[in-house]
Amino acid sequence: MEPLHLTKLQARKIILNAAGLARYAQFGFGIEAVYRFINHLGFVQVDTNYVVERAHHHAIFARVPDYETIWLTELCEEGRVFEYFTSESGYLPMDDFRFSLPVKQAFAQKYQEMSRQEQNLMQQIMDRVEREGAVKVGDFENDRIAVSNGWWDWRPAKVALERLYFEGELMISRDRKFHKFYDLPLNLVPQETNLNMPSAQEYARYIIKRTLAALGICSVKEMAWRARRVKGNMIKTELLQMVEEGLVDLVNVEGVKGPLYILGRQDIDIEISDHVFILSPFDILNVFRHRLKDFFAFDYQIECFVPAAKRQHGYFSLPVLAGDTFIARMDAKAERKQKLMIVHNLHFEDIDINTTVIEKFIEALKAFTQFNQCHNIVFKRSNKPAYLNLITDAFSD
Repeated sequence: MEPLHLTKLQARKIILNAAGLARYAQFGFGIEAVYRFINHLGFVQVDTNYVVERAHHHAIFARVPDYETIWLTELCEEGRVFEYFTSESGYLPMDDFRFSLPVKQAFAQKYQEMSRQEQNLMQQIMDRVEREGAVKVGDFENDRIAVSNGWWDWRPAKVALERLYFEGELMISRDRKFHKFYDLPLNLVPQETNLNMPSAQEYARYIIKRTLAALGICSVKEMAWRARRVKGNMIKTELLQMVEEGLVDLVNVEGVKGPLYILGRQDIDIEISDHVFILSPFDILNVFRHRLKDFFAFDYQIECFVPAAKRQHGYFSLPVLAGDTFIARMDAKAERKQKLMIVHNLHFEDIDINTTVIEKFIEALKAFTQFNQCHNIVFKRSNKPAYLNLITDAFSD
């Protein structure tokens, strides 16, 4: 079969539509729109960074403008969404629960070599959860033997809880303050949920379809990333078979190295609005840096993991998307006690931006400030004073 030939503009439109950023409120409004978004992507990444609203809430707000953070908790409590660590930690639709089982099996095989002490501790924790209900790390005494060496130097109880979670013996639930609890799947997974282990072929096809639906256009690299916990997966074999069956199409995009793939039999003539979105660094659109370079000519890196002296744009700069073009990155921090949004650095890309886009950016800034429970916003600096003056004037009215 001959591959599809697309311009970069066509490719960008397909990618944005897949990400739910083709237009304002692409999934609608209300809690059902939140579920539609999660069900469409199949995975919304969790991040605990609280410089601005956490990444999972931020990603949903970008698609569901009236989003209330309590809605995600409610969807979990209703058993429609669950949290698990697949490629990363994230929220998934409960209908996909059975496809988390190969990952849990892979973790269980990885953890086979355990000392008798570790095995006993895990059994003690399971006995306690079965007897008393959900637990949190703080319910256990500080059983650390040596002084902590850093963030990931967890004490034994924490290690045991996380292993039980990774293996699927326990699941995570969270209260409305984002506190983590460990509970039995029996208490969190609806009875009607399919618990059958998928075959290797089923799992591979699930990953391929989910990845392409969320990314629009991608290479095998991104599919393999999503399945990387499951060694020996059949992604490449099943992908070739799905191309033969017409379920997946090969696609050539001008100036982008292939092979690239797209779900077959879909509309590729996508209309994109000129709406402005302020995005999380962990948004599905931004997690693969090479894709931003290839398709959007946007060289982006989240710099919270970069030493302070080497940062160019700020600790937690947020990509700003207008239509199909990234126009800026904004290093912002929500000072919640003062109800103040501080923009430490508003760095515009080297492109011309008209007043209409600036006006839409101002609207997005106002909504984002309010979403972060702030009443006011201040700007520290920008590489484009003329643009910044237009923005600050709008907030001084």
